Order: sequence, then C-alpha cells, then structure tokens
Amino acid sequence: MPEQKEFQMLDVRPIGTEEDQRWNQLMKEHHYLGFRQLVGESIKYVAELNGEWVALLGWGTAAFKCGARDEWIGWSKEQQWRRLIYIANNSRFLIFSGNRIPNLASKVLSMNLRRLSCDWMAIHGHPVVLAETFVEHSRFAGTCYQASNWKRLGQTRGFGRNGGKYYHHGVSKTVYVYPLHRRARQLLSACFLTSELTGGQRRMIDLNHVNCGVDGGLLWHLQQLTDHRMRRGIRHDAASILSVAVCAVLSGARSFAAMGEWAADLSQDMLRRLGCRFHPEKCVYIPPSEPTIRRHLRNMDAEELDSSVSAWLSKQVNSDVIAIDGKTLKGAKDAGGKQVHLMSCILHKEGIVVSQVEVDKKTNEITCFRPLLDKLDIKGKVVTADAMHTQVDHAKYVKEEREADYFFTVKGNQRTLLEAIELLPECDFSPCVCRGRKGAWADRET
Repeated sequence: MPEQKEFQMLDVRPIGTEEDQRWNQLMKEHHYLGFRQLVGESIKYVAELNGEWVALLGWGTAAFKCGARDEWIGWSKEQQWRRLIYIANNSRFLIFSGNRIPNLASKVLSMNLRRLSCDWMAIHGHPVVLAETFVEHSRFAGTCYQASNWKRLGQTRGFGRNGGKYYHHGVSKTVYVYPLHRRARQLLSACFLTSELTGGQRRMIDLNHVNCGVDGGLLWHLQQLTDHRMRRGIRHDAASILSVAVCAVLSGARSFAAMGEWAADLSQDMLRRLGCRFHPEKCVYIPPSEPTIRRHLRNMDAEELDSSVSAWLSKQVNSDVIAIDGKTLKGAKDAGGKQVHLMSCILHKEGIVVSQVEVDKKTNEITCFRPLLDKLDIKGKVVTADAMHTQVDHAKYVKEEREADYFFTVKGNQRTLLEAIELLPECDFSPCVCRGRKGAWADRET
C-alpha cells in the first residue's frame, strides 16, 4: 500500500511562533471561509509530509451553545458555562488542493486527535475531553470525520453568535463530536469536577461516587455534631459549612482560602445537596465564605469532627486492606511545646485516613493499637503494620476478637520469631514472598 509508506513520514505538530504568520496567510488564502483569528484558547497545527506542509488545522474554544451537543452530554446550563473549556472546536481544517494522497485527511485528523489533549494541557494548563466540529453539509459530506469515528449528533438551526448576540444566518451545519476520553460525557456532566478535568490534581476520593447528602451520607453524619455557636446571627447551618469544608479538602484544597474558592465554584445544585443556605430574595443558594469556614473549623471539636468524617469515609470505600502507621506532624506542637505524633488507619489503595489517635508523649504506638481499631469495623479485612506491632496480643486481638487477618513485619530484633518463620515450609507462605531477605511477613500466630 503506497499511501501507508508515505504516512510513515507524516508528522502532525503545533506550529512554532515563527510559523504563525505563514499559517494565517495560507488559511486566509485557501480556506473557503477565509481566516481572521481563532476564538479563545486555541492551538494551530500543521501536517508535514517529507518536510512539506500538506494540511493545516485550527482548534479554538467550543461553541457557547449547541442543542444537539448539550443534549448528548446531558449537562445543566450551569455546568455548560463552567465546563466549556474542556471541549475543543475544530473550526478550521485545510487540505491543500495539490495533495491527492488517499485517506490523507482522515489520517491527519486521527494523528491530531491523539495528541490534542496533551498539547492543550501543556499550553493552556488543562486537558480537553471532547472535540467538536460543524460541517456545512451543503458543501461537504464530512467523510474524513466519519472515517475517523466522529459521532454525528444532528444539525444546527442556522444561528451564529457575534459580539455576545445571536443572529440567524440561515446556514445549517451538521454537528460531529469525538470523545478524547472514554468517559467524556460522564466527566462533563458529573456533579463534581474530577481529576481528569483538573489535569490530574490529586483527589483523595471521587465525590461523584459517594453519599454526600441523603440518609447516612456526609451531611447526615455532620448533623449529629454539636453546634457551639450562639443562635443570634447564625446564617449558615453548621453541617453545611462542615460538609463544604470536608468536600473541599477531599477535592485537593489545602488551605482556608482554597476551601473558600472551591465553595464559590460550586453549582447551585451542589450547594443545595450540601445543605447550603437559600437566599429568599435572590432565590439562590449561598456558599459559606472563607472567613465563615475558617471561624467554624477553629471552634470545632477536632476529635469529634474527625471521628464523624472517618465513620462516613469508611462506609464510602470498599477496601479490604487497612494500614496502621504513625507519623510526627511537622510544625505541629501541643500546649507543652512537644511535637504532635498521630497513629492512623489508612486505606491502602485510596490513601484515606479512616481513624486516628494522638499518641501520648508518655507512651508509644503499641498502647494505641486497640483504641485505634476499636473505632472501625474490620471484620474480614486485612490489617497491616510495621515491626513495632508484631505482638502476640495484637495478633490475637485482630484474629480472635475482631475476626480479621493481619500482615505484620518481622525483623532481626525478634530473632526467635524470625527463625521459627524461616523453618516453616515454603508452601505455608504466599507465592510473592522471597526467601533470603532480612525481613519476612507473618500472617499467622507463632
């Protein structure tokens, strides 16, 4: 196949700054619509074959409104306004008339789509998960889009937008979309922004898949806490302030200012679900401000709040493995000036803390083992811990009293136990355990 050999030398890339004027001039001269500029965030591409420019592509901001597209996505008007940036519009596509290579247009388009989201992330700081285009069906059949597996959604009504106003130009176009992410529709219509839309920003948990508001949800757990505020002057319900703060932290917020910004970006639907205040005159839900969140959190009983949130989190994630670990908090000191040391239960896969206790300076982590696990339902799960907790009492507690399994580390300072383990038949161990190492793993009493 001769065309396949030629495609091996085909390269589709964003243009350089020095090529911008040439790209603009060629698009203006050869495209039937001419060219002025791309709208909003944009990227200009060129397709080169053996060093020669054979095609040009221009991507800009998505159309503000498109009935067929919006219905297909299933998002609300508020979500549409906030998430249009995650859609890229192929507003210009030009194949130079002198090129008669079969399938060139669909090949260029496919190569461009494979790198579009990564390039968008590098240039504009966020990805795109959906590509769209409008084909004037009175002129073109849209063959290259169909060959590249774009989805035809319907036709426009012949309206355009200029200067913030709509006008009827009478030219109906066919709407095509191409998902750049396999869950593009779900991501764009989800209640909360996901890590895929925020460029991989760390999320402790996906809030779109947890119970936040109904019975047994986050809001219900927080409503059980004591509100120590005086009734006079209260505008925001205590549970709603805490639910917004908790969800903000789980979404990556690491400061009071970040919590306030996250709350301000919530949609009306999510503010309603999180129990936020409804303003009767403005007829909108009002998020708590950063000062409100800060004041309320500082006056809360931290241990009571931690227990409530941990109880909720433990029900949201189905994890079979719980890790026990102790850490000294950097920069945190108690009333006596001593650094705070916490012992925590962490879900292995998600990295979520579901229980924690402060280790008193007069004792160590061993005495906190039982109180830490007493807060959790660990039946049928596996508890992992370091060598400090390789104790007979701990093993009996986990196995006999709590009906769970354990995975404890054994080091050289427990020589008798280590030698007993090394004498056990290899078939008694998991296949992943290697002999000859300084440490071993024990999942049984010795």
